[in-house]
This record gives sequence, C-alpha cells and structure tokens, in this order.
Amino acid sequence: MSSTYTEPVTTVTGERADFLQMLAKHRGFLKFTVQNLTDEQANQRTTVSELTLGGLIKHVASTELGWTNFIIGGAEKMFSEPVDWEAQFSMKDGETLAGLLERYEEVARRTDELVATVDLDESHPLPEAPWFEQGASWSNRRVLMHIIAETSQHSGHADIIRESLDGAKTMG
Repeated sequence: MSSTYTEPVTTVTGERADFLQMLAKHRGFLKFTVQNLTDEQANQRTTVSELTLGGLIKHVASTELGWTNFIIGGAEKMFSEPVDWEAQFSMKDGETLAGLLERYEEVARRTDELVATVDLDESHPLPEAPWFEQGASWSNRRVLMHIIAETSQHSGHADIIRESLDGAKTMG
C-alpha cells in the first residue's frame, strides 16, 4: 500500500480571512476591468493622466510586491527590486497584458501566503519619505490594509479608463 503526501489544510479565519476576502474582491474588480482587451488597448491613454490599464496592473503588482517585501524585511527589503518609476503606469515594448496579469497572480499568491502566516502585530519603521510621518512604523496588519486600499483605489482608476476606452464598466 503506497502513501501519498497531502499538504496540510490551513484554515484561515477571522481578520486573516477578511484580509484575503477583501484582497480577492478588489483584485477581481481590477482584473475584470481588463478582460477582453488587446495589448494596444491595455496601453492606451484615455484620460489626461499617464495611466493605462496595463500600467495599472503593473503598478499594483509592483506596489503589492514592495509592501510584502516590507513585511518580510522592512524598508531595506521593500526597495530590493528595481522600480522603473517613469514607466510604471504604461506598458513597455515587449510587455503584454497577459504577462502583466501572470506576474500579478504570482505576487497575489505570495501575498496570500503571507496573510495566512505572518505575525500581524510585527512592525517595521517606514522608509524615509516626505509622505510618511518621520520615525513612524507600520504593523503588518496596517501594511495589508494599505495594500487593500491601493488595490481598491486603482480599481476605480481602471474603471474610469476602461469606460473612457470603450464604454465598458466594472460595476453598474
């Protein structure tokens, strides 16, 4: 008789389940907004801002990755991967919407694993930046709330861009 290894079942409850549910909801809104678009449409500016739908997917994934790196290792780890600040809201040559969505899924899986296991009360000093209170620290719980807020905010931006592009709406 052979035995097969089975992954242990981890049940996430309470606020961790709430975090995962909210992340899934707002990620879903954002991903729904780019359904059935070509790469050209995903990189089209439809408002006066630099934002494009593909760029928003790229930005949200990069931002989420940065903040999860912060959870793992503080401000130093947050900026351990380079960010192209000038091109973060549009698609560069060779980037595809499918590729950006795949990367976003990888980042989301990593975040979800952290939500299930990380000490929510642990905190790290924030990086030095004019938009952060000097000397402040954020708990992992607050970082997760910030990731949810960022995703939600950019889902709204995406909805406006998509409606301007072809009239499609995420909600309503």
